[in-house]
Amino acid sequence: MSLQEKIKSALDQSTTYLQYRQEVQGLFDKGNTTGPNQSENMVYYTGLNLQRMQKWEKHYEPSPESKEVVQSLNDEIWLVLTEGWCGDAAHSVPVMYKLSELNPKVELRMVLRDENLPLMDEYLTNGGRSIPKLLRLEKHSLRELGTWGPRPEPAQNIFYEKRAAGIAKEEYTRDIQIWYARDRGKTIEKELLEMVRLNHTAKV
Repeated sequence: MSLQEKIKSALDQSTTYLQYRQEVQGLFDKGNTTGPNQSENMVYYTGLNLQRMQKWEKHYEPSPESKEVVQSLNDEIWLVLTEGWCGDAAHSVPVMYKLSELNPKVELRMVLRDENLPLMDEYLTNGGRSIPKLLRLEKHSLRELGTWGPRPEPAQNIFYEKRAAGIAKEEYTRDIQIWYARDRGKTIEKELLEMVRLNHTAKV
């Protein structure tokens, strides 16, 4: 299966951001989460993430610069590989949603990683299936225009440095969550805008 076929297969089963939120909430209400791992910890993380997504939806507002850039785009799909238990996704995906809402010609679509492993394996991070992963696509051809993820660079650096130092996962995960809270979505927005500018295909 070609990459384009994998992308099309994922899009065929994709949902909107709001549908994804409803799906994750519905699973959590039943004591479940997305993906095959239904452990107590994963369900607990999903509950935290629902709170985080709600917070970002309420408090994050795109900058005037981001509005200008996103509104200049034409006929794009932003396809995001994610899972309900993913702490990084809970911070970044609402920012993607708010940005995509600035332009009706930018369509944000969500797919679950573990239901789309052939596509996920085309976009590994240092050999790992790290999420979220955003694929910026030309709508009609499904040509890739750019990618982003799984974390903003400063958060990714915390991950690499702490893990290399042998620090426990619980500790460096907490440090990353603190970074997200302090950053207020600014770096995620900045990096997404850089991705867009890198290959700007807007039609004038």
